[in-house]
Amino acid sequence: MTNVLIIDSAATGEASVSRGLTSKLAERLSSGDRGLEDRGLGDRGLGDRAIHVVRRDVGTSPIPHLIAETVGAIRGAPGDTDAGRRALALSDALVEEIKTADVIVIGAPMYNFGMASTLKAWFDHILRAGVTFRYSEAGPEGLVTGKRAIVIESRAGLYSEGPAAIMDHQEPHIRTLLGFIGITDVTFVRAEKLAFGPEAAAAAIAEAVEQLGSLAKAELALAA
Repeated sequence: MTNVLIIDSAATGEASVSRGLTSKLAERLSSGDRGLEDRGLGDRGLGDRAIHVVRRDVGTSPIPHLIAETVGAIRGAPGDTDAGRRALALSDALVEEIKTADVIVIGAPMYNFGMASTLKAWFDHILRAGVTFRYSEAGPEGLVTGKRAIVIESRAGLYSEGPAAIMDHQEPHIRTLLGFIGITDVTFVRAEKLAFGPEAAAAAIAEAVEQLGSLAKAELALAA
C-alpha cells in the first residue's frame, strides 16, 4: 500500500486554486478501488487499498501558532501545562502522519511572497529536534527519509523566473524545511500568473492539472 498525505493551507475555502488542484490529484489517486480519508471530517474504513489518501486542511482547520505556553513542549521541555500537553499531542499526531506517509502533497498558495502562516504553523509542529531531525557532529540530519513530496504552488504573479524571482520566499523556504527533516525528493507544481487575466489563469491551471495527472499516473503504476 502507498500512503499519501495531502496538506491544504489556503484561507480561501472552495475558491482556492491550490485546494482545487490537490482535490484533482486526490480524485485521480482515489479513483476506482482506492481510498480517500479526510482528517477532521470523519474517517472511513478503507480496507486493503493500493493507495490510501489522507487529507488534512490546515487552512480551514488551522494549527495553532506556537506561543509562550506551547513552544517549550514542542522543543522538548516537559509539558507541565494543559496548553503544552495539547500542543505536544497535536505535534505527535502530525509527525505520525508524515512518518506514515510515503508521499506528502502540500497545497501552498503564495501570500505576500511566502507560504501561508497556517502552513508555517504546521511546519513548526513537525520540525522537532530528536524526532524529525537531530544535531550531530557533522551538523543537522533529517530523520524523515525515504519519502517523496509534491508541492502545489498557486501564485498571482510569475515568480519562478524573471525579475520577480528574487521575491520568491515561498518555494526556497518550503524546500529548506522539507530538506531539514530529510525529505529531499521534492517536485514543485506551479500555477502562476493567476492575476494576469482569465486566459492566463486558465492556461496555468490546465498546465498544473496535466502535470499532476502525470504524477498521479506514476504513483498508481508504482502502487499496482
